[in-house]
Amino acid sequence: MILESEKMKKDEFWPFAKWRWLEEANLCWFMGMVMLGACAPFVYDPDAVRVSVVLSLLSGFGVTLGYHRLLCHRGFKVPKLVEYFFAYCGAHALQRDPIVWVSTHKLHHKHADTQMDPNAPTQGVWFSYLGWFLYNDYVVTKCGELSNVSELKAQGFYQFLHDTYYWHPTALATLLYLYGGFPYLAWGMGMRITVSHLTTYIQNSVNHSWGKRIWNTPDTSTNSWWVSMLCLGEGWHNNHHAFPKSARHGLEWWQLDLTWELIKFLKVVRLVTDIKEPSVIDKTRMAAMLGSNQKIIKK
Repeated sequence: MILESEKMKKDEFWPFAKWRWLEEANLCWFMGMVMLGACAPFVYDPDAVRVSVVLSLLSGFGVTLGYHRLLCHRGFKVPKLVEYFFAYCGAHALQRDPIVWVSTHKLHHKHADTQMDPNAPTQGVWFSYLGWFLYNDYVVTKCGELSNVSELKAQGFYQFLHDTYYWHPTALATLLYLYGGFPYLAWGMGMRITVSHLTTYIQNSVNHSWGKRIWNTPDTSTNSWWVSMLCLGEGWHNNHHAFPKSARHGLEWWQLDLTWELIKFLKVVRLVTDIKEPSVIDKTRMAAMLGSNQKIIKK
């Protein structure tokens, strides 16, 4: 069945359509963080920068490890408190709450590079870069209202984050300001969030437009070493589309994947179990199915 929304042009959704309060809130938060980030170099404070780096790593791994590899793809198991910790850290990346983020990413895999894909460059590089986040109603109209994350909606913690989302970064911003004044706010919120969004949107656009394709997947996903450097290992996107359930995205020893290194550390301290990782047999089978531009080396 062809959805009515598939017959509609993108311009009917964004930016010319009527915005809801949620889209307006997204835009206000985003512009506020960009302006704070622009102020950060003028209020340089070494302690504020250090706080910003720590918060960047916590919120970054919250997205890559918590939102993505754990909640979306269940690439490993952790105790519930550890899961909630990383999910809460991810919420402070200001890329929406776990329910919305996970739902959107699942749709990306289900409809990769089609008109139903919520954030691939099929709608234009600008839309995959930023438009999907600012005007979320476009995704809802095309793909439905969060119908693919029932396991998260059934948990009170995630529903609470969904219902109260903007209060959490507001509380963090208030604490930073009360503790260290405007420099901590500019660096801990503005610069951190601006860089976080920039790297995420670069990944959305670059990893379906430019880079190397090791696996001949039915989409346009690519690998990019420099995107992986920026995104804690998320730039090995072609590997990820070939083996979406794998907790490891950098499948070769030379493919730096900092999120995978953290998962390995958590395994050492016995906080991670049941890690999914493709074996040589899995890679050989996938290469036979899809075709591969790389020789499978037995370890």
